[in-house]
Amino acid sequence: MPKNIIPVFAFLFILLGCKREVSKNEQENPSDTYTIEFAKGFSVKQFDSYTVIEVLEPWPNSDKTLKYLVVEKEKLAALSFPKDAYDAIVTTPISKLVVTSTTHIPALESLESLDKLVGFPNTQYISSLPARKGIKEGRIKDLGQNENLNTEMTLALQPDLVVGFAITNENQSYDVLKRANIPVVFNGDWVERTPLGKAEWIKFFGVLLNKEKEASELFETIKSDYQNAKSLASQATSKPKILSGALYKDVWYAPAGGSWAARFLKDANTEYLYESSEGAGSLSLSLETVLENSDEAEIWISPSQFTSYNEMENSNEHYTQFRPFKNKTIFTFAATKGPTGGLLYYELAPQRPDLVLKDLVKITHPELLPDYSPFFFTPLQ
Repeated sequence: MPKNIIPVFAFLFILLGCKREVSKNEQENPSDTYTIEFAKGFSVKQFDSYTVIEVLEPWPNSDKTLKYLVVEKEKLAALSFPKDAYDAIVTTPISKLVVTSTTHIPALESLESLDKLVGFPNTQYISSLPARKGIKEGRIKDLGQNENLNTEMTLALQPDLVVGFAITNENQSYDVLKRANIPVVFNGDWVERTPLGKAEWIKFFGVLLNKEKEASELFETIKSDYQNAKSLASQATSKPKILSGALYKDVWYAPAGGSWAARFLKDANTEYLYESSEGAGSLSLSLETVLENSDEAEIWISPSQFTSYNEMENSNEHYTQFRPFKNKTIFTFAATKGPTGGLLYYELAPQRPDLVLKDLVKITHPELLPDYSPFFFTPLQ
C-alpha cells in the first residue's frame, strides 16, 4: 500500500469518529429565533451550528409543514441528523441557484445575489433589467415551464438549490430533482394574506444566502415606508368607494375581503365594495350583482388586463354603465410592463407593498401626496 494512502485513511477515521449526532431534543431548542413579524407562512430557528426554516403553508390549504436545514458545508461534515428529519438540506454558501417565480427575482436583486441565478422557467416573464441582461448574456438559462420544468437542463446546471412554488403537493419535475440529490425548497410567499407578510419573505432568501442582516434592514425600510403611507392615508377626510375586478367568461372576479388586494384598499383608507366578504382569494360574481351593488362606486381599481376604455367597451358594452367608466376614473397596473411584456406588478409588488400603497393613496387621496408619481398604476387610456 502506498505510504500516502495511510494518512488519508487516518483522516477519514478521525472525521467519521468525530461526527456528532444531533439529538431530537437539541433540534427543538434553538439558541435564537430570527424575528418574523408579519409573515404567517414560515419561521426561522437558529442553532449554534445550523439554521432551520419551517414553511408552514407551502401551498393553499396545505396540511403539511416542510422543514429545511440550512448549514455551512464545512459544519455539515461534523454533524449527524436523524434520518428524514428534514425535507431538504441546503448547504451554504450557495453559488448556483434556480428560482421559479418572478416574485423571487426582486429579492435576489435587492440582496445583490442575482449573480447566483443560473436558471428560471419562462424567462420572458422576467422584467428586472439586471436579470434580463443575464438572460441575454446566457448566464441565466430558460428552463421551460414551472409545472413542467426541463429537468435535463436543470440537472445539467447542477444548481446548489432550487427554490420552487407549488399549487399542490404534486410536481413530478421537483421529484426528479430531489432524487438526483438537488435540494428543493418551497417558497410560499404568494399564499400570504397581507402586504407586509408577502414582503417579509425576503428574510427567507436572507437565510438561504447568508444575508440575514441585509434582508432584515431592507424589510425594515419597506415596513416603515408602508406604515407611514398607511398613517398618511388615515388623515384623509373622505373614503371613496372602490370597485375592482372585471368579467372573464361571464363571471366577474374581484378580490375577496380577506385578500391581499383588499388589504391594500383598506390601508389606503377607502371603502371597497366587497370588503366585508369572506375569503382570501377571489370572489366569483355575476354582472347583475356587481351592477346592482356598484351605483356609488367612485373609482375602479385593477380592471383585469384592460389598458384602455376602448378595449373595455369592445369586450363588453355593459362596462360603459359603470360610473367610473363614465367619469374616466379607472386605474390599472396592466400598462406598466417590463422589456419583454411581463407585468411589473406581478414581479415587484409583493416585495414593494409600500409602492403599491402610495400609488393607491395618490389615486384615492391625491391631496395627501401632491408630488408623488405612481409607480405601478396608471389611468386607463
